[in-house]
Amino acid sequence: MADAKVIPFEDDRSRSGGASRPARRRTGTGSGGRGEGPAAPVSALPGGQVPPEGPEPPRESQESQGAQGAQGGLERGGWDRRIAGGLAFLRRRVTGDYEVDEFGYDKELTDQVLMSMLRPVADKYFRVEVKGIENIPSEGGALIVANHSGTLPLDGLMLQVAVHDNHPAERHLRLLAADLVFHLPVVNELARKAGHTLACAEDAQRLLERGEIVGVMPEGFKGIGKPFGERYKLQRFGRGGFVSTALRAGAPIVPCSIVGAEEIYPMIGNAKTLARLLGIPYFPITPTFPWLGPLGAVPLPTKWTIQFGEPIPTDGYPPDAAEDPMLMFNLTDQVREQIQHTLYKLLVQRRSVFF
Repeated sequence: MADAKVIPFEDDRSRSGGASRPARRRTGTGSGGRGEGPAAPVSALPGGQVPPEGPEPPRESQESQGAQGAQGGLERGGWDRRIAGGLAFLRRRVTGDYEVDEFGYDKELTDQVLMSMLRPVADKYFRVEVKGIENIPSEGGALIVANHSGTLPLDGLMLQVAVHDNHPAERHLRLLAADLVFHLPVVNELARKAGHTLACAEDAQRLLERGEIVGVMPEGFKGIGKPFGERYKLQRFGRGGFVSTALRAGAPIVPCSIVGAEEIYPMIGNAKTLARLLGIPYFPITPTFPWLGPLGAVPLPTKWTIQFGEPIPTDGYPPDAAEDPMLMFNLTDQVREQIQHTLYKLLVQRRSVFF
């Protein structure tokens, strides 16, 4: 038999130390594999990806990481939009490229700055609960008539936040304020920017005819400056001027009852002489003011409830109804009684002043 030519296998070559081409290393390390030692790096195919080494992470872990990455991207995108919006707002402020109506109302400044400052006070500090917001119309004018209390007029500001943040249409409340508000430095400008205007029939009627939501507190300083012993007892509602305004504009009247404001500054005394010297209606004395100085001006964190009652329509009356004094008296008394009755009802339901 002729001598057969033996073709050596690769393993035999590697064991014999021949000079032939080196043996290929195996990547598998299982029990059936012959290769031992570290695995050679795997090169990617053209257009492909190198598979990761080691065991594949569970699907739940992959989904969690993907969700966290998406959430982080959304948060970064949200912050980017906020920063861009803030810079655009500042640019418009500097260049004067913003609108102010004939009453001085600056809607953009109110929404982005003033409301943002008041909202935490309403939501976190006073924890305002709003009821009956559906009684405020989604469009057209309406006159909101509310009780007034609290020594300082914080109830008007909280009412403004409550209407805007809870109404589906995010309607803005235009409050009618006393003359003193527009005589105070700084406060005058802020009040105008926030949409407040002088408490006169002409301005109120113009706003109602334009389809605005107008707020009025007929008790005035008599309500806000009454002693703590008379809390939640409505004072005189004036001569019913707000009813006459609503009749001329054909706007509904929405009674509003506010519970919680009476206790933020319990007024136990009034320094009348000092008030006359300062030219203000009253100088309050509370358990904390003026004894604790500026710290005494911090309101107590009471729990508030604001309830809007059933609207009283005025569009069914004849054009000269606003000149009828008996009708003015009856409608004024109806609004006042409805607010007072709701106040008593809310007080009975309240568990605590602070909770």
